[in-house]
Amino acid sequence: WERLGVPPEESCWVCFATERDDVTAEWVSPCRCKGCTKWIHQTCLQRWLDEKQRSNAAGGVSCPQCGTQYHIIFPKMGPLVFFLQQVDRALSRISPFAAVGVLIGTAYWSAVTYGAVTVMQVVGHKKGLYVMERAEPLVLLMGLPTIPVLLVLGKMIRWEDGVVRLWRRVSSGCGVLPPRADRPGPEDHMSVSRILCGALIFPSVASLVGRLLFRRVSSNLQRTILGGIAFVLIKGGLKVYYKQQQYVGQTSRQILNYPDGRAGEPAAQGGAHTEDGGNE
Repeated sequence: WERLGVPPEESCWVCFATERDDVTAEWVSPCRCKGCTKWIHQTCLQRWLDEKQRSNAAGGVSCPQCGTQYHIIFPKMGPLVFFLQQVDRALSRISPFAAVGVLIGTAYWSAVTYGAVTVMQVVGHKKGLYVMERAEPLVLLMGLPTIPVLLVLGKMIRWEDGVVRLWRRVSSGCGVLPPRADRPGPEDHMSVSRILCGALIFPSVASLVGRLLFRRVSSNLQRTILGGIAFVLIKGGLKVYYKQQQYVGQTSRQILNYPDGRAGEPAAQGGAHTEDGGNE
């Protein structure tokens, strides 16, 4: 068509319709493209822009062939619509910070409630209410949320590991464990959920243990403190013993020669070495 001096027929690169298919259609050339991708129906371009702006609402839309950004003009809006648009933009910017503030406030008041319940559980319901009613509001607002924080921090103190290391050092000095250059012990990784659950239920467990083991103690506070200490010592002792036995089993393991192993044993299937250094 260009060699003959006749302009090429307009063809929409979205619906592939020509100007002869719909003579009343409005055509537009919105970018630097030439040839078959120069023209497009106004309605087809509008639908295509709507699809693109759903995934890219923040920025403009460009031509997929030449990369030219489309120049889009919106009609003039009235003062009310302009005001509502500015309010909507302001709310969109403020909403993330407001959501963070709501989450922080929820966590804070949850900590305050947990602290108040813990005080009533430890010292007794009536005495706890009496103490909190006579306390200063600022002291309660600052002190009660620190109770779950201190419980979580206390849960993260793993004093049992020091006892286990001391036990291993003493056992190694006495010749109980076989001497090895490398003694890998089983690792004990504490998950965040386990730390939180253990810390938050500790006051209830301490109160229960105190009632079971120290019934003769009249003070609820003293009984709960003694129950908490007893629970920590009993649990720590069992944990130390369990980890030490795991360590002993780990350091005392042996890999059998293939002819001496029984069928189906994992130790005899792991590619044991022969005496001359080769693999069976």
